[in-house]
Amino acid sequence: MADNTITVIGNVTREPELKFLNSGQASVRLSLAVNRRWQNRATQEWEERVSYFEVSAYAQLAENIANSITKGTRVIVTGRLEQRSWETPEGDKRSIVEINADEVAPSLRYATTTVTKNPKAEGASYPSNNSGRAAAPVANQPSSYAFDEEPF
Repeated sequence: MADNTITVIGNVTREPELKFLNSGQASVRLSLAVNRRWQNRATQEWEERVSYFEVSAYAQLAENIANSITKGTRVIVTGRLEQRSWETPEGDKRSIVEINADEVAPSLRYATTTVTKNPKAEGASYPSNNSGRAAAPVANQPSSYAFDEEPF
């Protein structure tokens, strides 16, 4: 089976736009600028190219992005490439390839952050794996804590 996973690191170019679908599910859209810089060997000059990516996310991830990420934040986005097509009111056909995000996180290369876990909703289950059964929770807590450190 083909996999089209992509990871990009870039700066958010506008405030994330949070909306709610008719079903009540949260949806967010944001745009990333990804810079590529290299030195031209012939001229020894630095050159740069910027690529822009549209990113969408849904459900709790969408709400977390809207509450945590602002314009200018450097983020890491992992997701899937998806193509969308539509027709404008004038009859022009348009399409876009965008990233449907599975994970979004601030980059800690040039910044720090504080993590606040959301409480688990009553009756919520872990995301299912490909077999349809609930996936086991991932243990991400250290086995011991320093005296001044609280577990999540």
